[in-house]
Amino acid sequence: MLPLTPTVDDLAADPVTHHDDDMIAPSGLTNLLGTVRVDHDLTAISAVQFPPVSQGLTQTAVLFVDGRLFASYGVPVTHEWRPDRVVRRASVAGLEIETTTVCVPGRTAVAMHIAVRNPGPSQRTVRLGLSAAARVTRSPDAWLDAESPSSRNAATVEGERLVFSAADGTAWSVQGLIGGAAALSGVAELPDQFETGIGGNGRGGELAIELAVPSGGTASTGYVHAIGTTEQAAADVYAAAAADVSAAVTSAEEFWNRQLSAAFDPDDAEFSGSLPVLETTSAPLRRLYWWAVLGVIWFRRDFEGNVLGRSYDTLMPNYWGTTTFIWDYSLSSVSHALLDPAEMRRQVRHWISLDIHSHFGTSSLTGGPVGRWYSVNDYAMTRLVHDYVRFTGDTNFLRELVGDQSVAESVRQWATAWETLRQGTALADYGEIDNLLECVSSYTHEVASLNAANVWSMRAAADLLDLHGDTTASAELRAQADALVPEVTSRYLPGTGVFAAGQPDGTLLPVRHCYDFSIVGTTIAADLAPDVRAEMVDFFRRELQTDNWMRALSPWDPDASYSVRPDHQWNGAYPAWPADAGRALAALGAPDVLTDWIEGLSRTANQGPMGQAHFVDEAVPSINGGARKAPPQLPYIIDWACSSSGAWIELVLEGLFGVEVTVDSDVRAAGCVSALDPHAVLHGLRVHDRVYDVHADGRVERTSPTR
Repeated sequence: MLPLTPTVDDLAADPVTHHDDDMIAPSGLTNLLGTVRVDHDLTAISAVQFPPVSQGLTQTAVLFVDGRLFASYGVPVTHEWRPDRVVRRASVAGLEIETTTVCVPGRTAVAMHIAVRNPGPSQRTVRLGLSAAARVTRSPDAWLDAESPSSRNAATVEGERLVFSAADGTAWSVQGLIGGAAALSGVAELPDQFETGIGGNGRGGELAIELAVPSGGTASTGYVHAIGTTEQAAADVYAAAAADVSAAVTSAEEFWNRQLSAAFDPDDAEFSGSLPVLETTSAPLRRLYWWAVLGVIWFRRDFEGNVLGRSYDTLMPNYWGTTTFIWDYSLSSVSHALLDPAEMRRQVRHWISLDIHSHFGTSSLTGGPVGRWYSVNDYAMTRLVHDYVRFTGDTNFLRELVGDQSVAESVRQWATAWETLRQGTALADYGEIDNLLECVSSYTHEVASLNAANVWSMRAAADLLDLHGDTTASAELRAQADALVPEVTSRYLPGTGVFAAGQPDGTLLPVRHCYDFSIVGTTIAADLAPDVRAEMVDFFRRELQTDNWMRALSPWDPDASYSVRPDHQWNGAYPAWPADAGRALAALGAPDVLTDWIEGLSRTANQGPMGQAHFVDEAVPSINGGARKAPPQLPYIIDWACSSSGAWIELVLEGLFGVEVTVDSDVRAAGCVSALDPHAVLHGLRVHDRVYDVHADGRVERTSPTR
């Protein structure tokens, strides 16, 4: 019998073997309280973050074997990631070393089981040393930069442990090797310039142990890194994890199997909702769906002091910890509405209470704004309210006052905000590079994507206003939307499949970017002429699509030389872009292109949750057939995982199954998934207070009510 829900084994990444500085993105782990980056050698970890305590990208537990830096041996290391753990192994100096790293469930700690096997004919004694460091701090403010705060720490020795503390005593790190010894490094204080390169990585001391390893046998120890806001709290967390590291490893597996099961179980209160269960014989379809689900729940944050109680971060483990970006959250909008609608309601209300035209997201530490304005915010917020209401049926939400106006009034305001951005033409001017795609210098000002989104937003707002009883306003919005369509389509360049971006000087700059393709395709496809739809599909297939991923920008675009950041340029794509492009293909009348693409895309689900960007093969070769995750170092600065993977849930539900849910609770389906599996079924799709099974042939059957 085929499985209906995944376990950690089903979501295990392919083993990746590499040398120290190969183009491999270091992986991450979380226990939903904090995160850690698992680095390239056998024991090193970085960015151990448990809000409110942070320490930037500080690296610790760097391995020495018999006094020699492990990396200097030049041996390959194999990493095996699962949601609950990372296993690293290598052979060095005649020994086989394997480590298993976990974030300890329910505790602000990382634990690592370290095993040394001796395949030789006689007993060996090996000395393992870990260079330990910390720069823990508790910032009173939001973490306003991509890298979280850190500060100089003092280090002291307490038995087998090194204890690190911030100057003000509000942040502590306790690290130790079980059964080992600790010593200061001789460096009195860690440097202020704590970074790889000129500043160095710093060190506070050494944790060491000698292991006698019998011939053909194994000896083991454990490492624990505990975080706290007081010395006693950190010490208590350390003691609890260090008491049984093997038990911590086991509990991590149990914890993550529970999370994966709960995501599909409407009777499990772990989430306030649930996602539909996919029954299919198509392994690629099942793999993509489960990959997407993991990529959403992976970012849940329930740490003590979260101002919203629960939130979903956007990136991990390197950048923007505790920040939820409006844009990225909206790309998983349907996923949040189904999986955790109570959290979504709080998050959307919180954003409404702020000025969404002054920031790109908010901090779960303070609730305050983070970053600059993103041009997409009005569209994103409209989409969030629209999806929340149509799936939950919570029409009372539209009547609620946030500040001095109702949610419905806010929606109408967002849907028409574009009118204030016009600069002498009928279209909105969305500003410069920093407000849009950041690393595509030509994608500026009057872009087709967000102007097409304005058409959709006014129509979506009109539907919501009808529920609110404001039919006069809804009719006005629909008329405005219809009038805007020809202004958007006038920027289409016949025969090319692409649109031009209007510039302040009146020139029209052709831009061959996927964001125009995807947003125009998913918002106003029905308004386009058949030849335009066909030419857009031809452009996508010719210049953007690859076998297992896609290019965000065509390599034929003159701006392709501007940047090598692969989330938006020619050498790769942000993780939501293939999913959104797939929905656009279906909407533009090319579902066969989408279904033919699924098998190749599924091969990219082989390196853990989807990254902030994956490379196309022309830029960097695939890993076992999957588009390679881009790394965090310059010039790429790409994080290992990104929450917008929920866009792939929407691809499965609305792109492949063709599910259409209206705000007045009508549920229809007419998709293309039968090309992958004519007997595929989505079980337990929750809409309002009803539950449906959706079949590949378009049948929608009502089943039992939800809890």
